Formats: sequence, structure tokens, C-alpha cells
Amino acid sequence: MLDDGMIAVSYNGTEWVKADTSNEDWYNYDLGEWANAVTVSSTTRNTYLSAEVGTVINMDDIETMWVWIPRYSYTIGSEDETNYYGKQGTFLDTTPTKVLPGEIDVKFVSTDIKDRGTAKYIVSEGISNDDWYTPDGFTFGDQELSGLWVGKFETSSSNPSAEYGGGNTTELDPIIKPNVTSWRAINISNSFNVSLKMNNEGNRYGFSSNVDTHMMKNSEWATVSYLSQSKYGKLGNTNFSGANKEVYQNKSNQFITGCSYGAPSNSNTDRGFQYQYNVDINGTGASITGNIYGVYDMSGGSWEYVMANYNDMVGSSGFSEMPPKEYYDKYTTDNILTACSGNECLGHGLSETAGWYNDTRSFISTEYPWLVRGGGTDHNSNHGVFRFDLSLELGTEGVNISFRLVMSPNS
Repeated sequence: MLDDGMIAVSYNGTEWVKADTSNEDWYNYDLGEWANAVTVSSTTRNTYLSAEVGTVINMDDIETMWVWIPRYSYTIGSEDETNYYGKQGTFLDTTPTKVLPGEIDVKFVSTDIKDRGTAKYIVSEGISNDDWYTPDGFTFGDQELSGLWVGKFETSSSNPSAEYGGGNTTELDPIIKPNVTSWRAINISNSFNVSLKMNNEGNRYGFSSNVDTHMMKNSEWATVSYLSQSKYGKLGNTNFSGANKEVYQNKSNQFITGCSYGAPSNSNTDRGFQYQYNVDINGTGASITGNIYGVYDMSGGSWEYVMANYNDMVGSSGFSEMPPKEYYDKYTTDNILTACSGNECLGHGLSETAGWYNDTRSFISTEYPWLVRGGGTDHNSNHGVFRFDLSLELGTEGVNISFRLVMSPNS
């Protein structure tokens, strides 16, 4: 689970500290406390790796922060035998609707299990073995993954004071941490290539060859959003109720990572007012768990390019040809009901969750072959973790578009 150079961490209420991994008490998904880990600068790495449990990890020393998404299967219930908006369960006071959806049922599974059921069921009839589906995001090439390490925040660069937090270059290195400017105005091919730099021998993060770091795919984005809508995510967090079950929006007009407006997306225009990521409730409400242990910036902040493409059309992405197939999701029609070679794309956060929480959706096509997710800092109510849109920039650098990193274990 942890690669070389990674340090398991927990939060003591004010600071991140080195966690005790001997009995896996550093996480508890039943309590919404997802596993977190960091990498630190090369000059401090050996000191922290040999430090005692409970040692404070100085944020100035941290270079990347990660959240573990364990392998699971899911199914989405229908209360009325027609609309599949999840089940009411114990977390909603009202019948689930598209505007306020219910619980996605989730069970954690081993790599020996790859369910290929319907991914839906009638709540009153209960769940059968044929209802479960294991998301495609947990398959990388021909390898079945035990989980994914997902960047805790939108990617920033090793020079966040540069124009647009980095710009369209591969000369800088990815950084993942809060309270810095996200890396924008970088096209898809450069985003993809700087993500792969983290795999290079002698990389600054201390990663071994046992992991594969890459730019997030759409199917991997969905593994996070579905888990958020389960009892293990923000939906199951009893500190939030009603409309506040939705992940809060980052409205920072400076594109600062980890920010929270303290509410879901809305029509308010005061985009400069934000809570920091570690402020309880108002700040942590922008996490997909509703607490500090989740993933941030998936609603608002910068838009995020994901590796999701229409029929291998490179557009203006900067690619001369498409990368190896394990690094992107290929969609073959512009209809979300038939986009996976004539079939519905289960587990991709498309048709199954389209319009949840009023999140807008528009899909890629011949004219616009690249997908973006999450929405931006705009003052309207249709941004969120279930939002997806075609990129009007065609994959080229966008001044309000960033990207996110994922790390897959290779063994």
C-alpha cells in the first residue's frame, strides 16, 4: 500500500503527524477517516522515515499528499423502481431525488473479485450477488488493483508563483498540497508527461518502480465520487444534513488549493471569501468525506482535465498520437448511454449519476474530444463532483484548467 518514500500520516487536530502503521489504526473507513500519506523533500526524507510515531510533519517539508481509495464494488438503488438515485438509508430525511441523491451501496473487495453485475437494484427487494459492479478505475492495463492513491488536492507546481501557477511547460515538477496556486494553463500532453516524470529513476519524491504515477482518468475520478456518496464518504458524515451532504465548492478566484466557500455551489458572487481546508465543517465540508481525511477541490477550484477521450482524436492536446491505452478512457460515441463501445459506461460517473446535485453535464464528441470534471469557481449552482463537460479548449492550455494525479501500485 505504501511505497518507498511515503509516510503514513494522521491529523492530531492542528498538524499532520507520522502515523503508526503497525496495526493499521491510522485509518478507519467506517468512521470516514480515509488513509492519508505524504512525501517530503529529499533533504528531510531520511529524518522523517526514521522518526518516531507522532512526529509532526512540517507542511513546508511536504511535497505531495495522497488519499487511499480501496478497491470496492458498488450498486445504486431505486426507491420507486424507476429512478436510480440511491437509497434513503439512515443518512437522508427525504426520499432520494436527482437534486438530493441517496446512498450508493459499497462493499470493499480483494483483487480476486471483479464483479460484473447490473450495478443497480430495487431497494425493497434487497441486493443480490448479480447487482454488484467493480469500477473500471481499479483495473490498470491487465492488472487488478487493490486500490488507488489519489492526489489530495489539485496539482500545483514546484514554482507556484509562476504565471498560472506553472503554465504550459514540463520543466517544473508536480506538487500536491493545500494553500497554493493550482497548476493551470498547461495542455493535456504536458500534464500527462509531468505526471509520468514522477516515475523516473531518482525522482525527487523517493518513489520506487513499484508504482505508476499518472494523470487521473475519468474512471478514476468516478471511484472517488462514488465512494463519497456512500456511507464511508460525506453522505455518511453525520455532521452534515440535507443539501449540505453535497461537497462544498472551492470558489477561490485565486485558484488556491483546498479552499472552501462553506457551502455547496451557489449563486453568490463573493468568490474571494474562503475557508481553509483544515477549518472544521466550513472548510472540511469541501472534502469528499466532510472531514480532513478526504480529497479536496473536486467541486470548484480549477476545472480538471481527465484522461478521457473521444475515439482517439488528439485535438489540440499536444499529443502526436494517443498514449498507451491503460492511461486513458476511450469513449466511442457522444451518447453517455452507449459511450463504451455501444454499452453504458458503468462506474464512470456518466449516465448513472448524471445531474446529481444539479451538476451540469455535457459529453465529448468529434468536435470536442476531451473531458473536464468538477466545475470552476463560477457563481452558479451546477458545479460539483458529478459534473462533467466537454473541453472547449480541445485539450490545449486553459487558464482555469488544472489536473490531478493518481498513483497505482504495480504489485
